[in-house]
Amino acid sequence: MIINILTYYQVIYCKMDSVNNLVQIRKIICHHKRWDLIFMITGIFALMIAVLTFIALFAHMLFDGMPRISWEFFTSFPSRRAESAGILSAWVGTTLVMFVTAVSAVPLGIGSGIYLEEYAPKNFITEIIEINVTNLAGIPSIIYGLLALGLFVYQLGFGQSILAAGLALALLILPVVIVATREAIRSIPITIREGAYALGATKWQTVSDHLLPYSSAGILTGIIIGLARAIGETAPIITIGALTFIAFLPPFPITSSFPYFSFEWLTAPFTVMPIQMFNWVSRPEEAFQLNAAAAGLVLVVMTLAMNGLAIYLRYRMRKNIKW
Repeated sequence: MIINILTYYQVIYCKMDSVNNLVQIRKIICHHKRWDLIFMITGIFALMIAVLTFIALFAHMLFDGMPRISWEFFTSFPSRRAESAGILSAWVGTTLVMFVTAVSAVPLGIGSGIYLEEYAPKNFITEIIEINVTNLAGIPSIIYGLLALGLFVYQLGFGQSILAAGLALALLILPVVIVATREAIRSIPITIREGAYALGATKWQTVSDHLLPYSSAGILTGIIIGLARAIGETAPIITIGALTFIAFLPPFPITSSFPYFSFEWLTAPFTVMPIQMFNWVSRPEEAFQLNAAAAGLVLVVMTLAMNGLAIYLRYRMRKNIKW
């Protein structure tokens, strides 16, 4: 009889202890959910600040600059008269500089990323290189401008030219391309490599026929994002001596005589969109401020178009991948 009573009270105590534990667990869950809600509200608030700030600035620039957007604005040289000034030399210079940047940085960045990820031995030197490449992505752009000034402008004798500017921006986005290439290749499942090796493929066949096609979406996204960053950079271009006022275009790269190609445009002086905007903003007349807003609108649209293209190409390429 006594044993039964003790057993009964033990059961009751265990049930009460279970109820207390359940209550404590519910309190902990409610506490965590409360903090999750606070974190979510804080994140949305921070995001809305950034988005609304961009919308406000873009709307202000749109209202000020849209009336100046016309065909004459794109086909006219800068002028001392704001009403007749345009961005012809600026957008042509931007296009040529971005072309040199892409031709220089993309092959070198992709090749370096492939070597570091697939071929480089895993030793102390490789680790140092990887750490430096990652750190280079966070260095201020003015440092690249100073490096380009000393190396390309003075040591190699390129002068204040399109070639020097393109190589300076290529150095700027090179770490971005390398990191994007490595991350894209790293995301490919190991079974793809093992299957290729099992069928007798060499390392280069595995890389060229499997890894690169499957990782092309991520690599291309990193390239376009890097170019979108470079197109708005001002500090490196100012450092190497870009002109703030230029009323002529570089020589045309295609000629009528053999060999039908000319590289004189690489050594020509230049200006770019951010420099042209800086020149107009520094002037006191209100009409030049409107011109700067119109040029900024064109630059923002170009940047958004490049980012949109990256998103679209990534979506289409990943959609076609079938493991």
